[in-house]
Amino acid sequence: MTSSPPPCPPLLARTPAVTLSRRRTAVTASRLPATLTAPARASPVTAPAASTARPPVRRSPSSLSTSPPKTITLDDVMSSARDLSNLTLAHEIIVNRDFHVEQPHLSQNSLEKQVKDIVHKAFWDSLESELNDDPPEYEHAIKLLEEIREILLSFLSPGANRLRTQILEVLDMDLIRQQADKEAVDIQGLASYIVTIMSKLCAPVRDDEVKKLRESPDYVVSMFKEIFRVLDLMKMDMVNFTIQSLRPDLQRQSVEYERAKFQSVVEKTPSALDHTTEWIKSSLEEVLFSMPTVEQPNGHGKAGKALPSPFLVFNSGFIRLLTWDYHKSPLPETLMTDEVRLRELQRRLQLLKAVASVLLIVYSAIGGPISGLPALAERLKRMTSVLLEGIHSPDFNLSEALGNVSGQICCELNKSLTERNYPALPPELQVTLKGQITSITQENNPIRSLLEGRVQQYFRVLLATPNSHVNLPPMPGGLALIQPELTSLAVTFVSLVNFNKQVYSPFYMMILKTLLFSNEAPPPAATAPQDPSIQNPVNSK
Repeated sequence: MTSSPPPCPPLLARTPAVTLSRRRTAVTASRLPATLTAPARASPVTAPAASTARPPVRRSPSSLSTSPPKTITLDDVMSSARDLSNLTLAHEIIVNRDFHVEQPHLSQNSLEKQVKDIVHKAFWDSLESELNDDPPEYEHAIKLLEEIREILLSFLSPGANRLRTQILEVLDMDLIRQQADKEAVDIQGLASYIVTIMSKLCAPVRDDEVKKLRESPDYVVSMFKEIFRVLDLMKMDMVNFTIQSLRPDLQRQSVEYERAKFQSVVEKTPSALDHTTEWIKSSLEEVLFSMPTVEQPNGHGKAGKALPSPFLVFNSGFIRLLTWDYHKSPLPETLMTDEVRLRELQRRLQLLKAVASVLLIVYSAIGGPISGLPALAERLKRMTSVLLEGIHSPDFNLSEALGNVSGQICCELNKSLTERNYPALPPELQVTLKGQITSITQENNPIRSLLEGRVQQYFRVLLATPNSHVNLPPMPGGLALIQPELTSLAVTFVSLVNFNKQVYSPFYMMILKTLLFSNEAPPPAATAPQDPSIQNPVNSK
């Protein structure tokens, strides 16, 4: 289901709204930071160049230090929280073209919704009571007019001086107060003027909403309610336009901006890289364990481990994210901004691996009679994907779902075989097929283990291949039937990883050097290493 496209900016440009075809990610207005600033001004830390970034060095616990532990103040905590908020928002705008802001939708039974309704009703009842007094009391009405005036002025572009002057003249609060004192204020006329201005400022997508305001009854309180409702929608339109305007600037400065923001967090929070250090340490141990023992050239015949390539260590860590257990371990801090994307990628990959396992069992068991039939293969894949949808859910009964899959597959195979004058599957073969399919729930299932290894190997090769989104490596055996879906998923993952490397490589390198040379003084400043496999992930789609 696609949501409506973000409308164009009020007054700034009456151009058609952009149609979005991908899944949209929305953030409610209540979660948006108070200000959206251009990247060049948003950070108090000067964005370092890629070749001179100096993230703080985190020494291992065994390192001797005479410095006292740093005391973290409440101001440091609040400042770090603001930096993280800005970093998260900027990252989402950069990597997610469909990111937009929308009105918060409260549940009907939620306490927040009930409190909001009670407060709003009390306010509008108070306004109605004041206007019905004899003589009328205009205190709340004037406050509303003043607030509406400020909202309308905020929609204007810097060059709209004529309209700005007109609004200030018509909605002159001093004059309106004088008229109210003499009971000569025309609230209905002012409301009509406000609706006319809104029709000039709103995006085309809001024209129908403003038209309804013109057709509303003359009841002043109801009209003000609707005016504020439509103004809230127009504010969301303006915020979304601002996001679209910021995106090109953020993309041009994305690496430097995110690195500077995260460096600011690290400087204020000594523990900001603890999980990242554990992640790199585990990857280093895994790589060292798999490396052969070699004789050191100056080690007097002693055998040892050669130093691993940093990119081998980092890529090994990124591959582990494909099977990351979020219940046991939190993500590294440098990947928190991509947690939603990584979880979604993991869910989709889990489903694809299950579908590939089922199809490999079917084609290995049946063989020739169903080979070379792409339409049949597509039907089997689509059917299996639908029946296994939700496989990542904790309460998903995989054994039962696989039993249903095997039954549906046998029916589809029998139908296809009889249509082409082949005998239907014998009952014994159907029982065997069902048993093999349901057995992939076992951890040590050979088919499951085989495909898991091949999927990881394919992702490893992609990470190590320069311009992998252009020069795709061959698909490993057994994965051909899910090649389009797996390739799309892999390219998305590689793009995410490459952007992460560009931003956080200096931090990763300093952590790795500290782990490798913990008994020595750490080397001088880290520079961002140039991984030949990295292309520009923001612009490479």
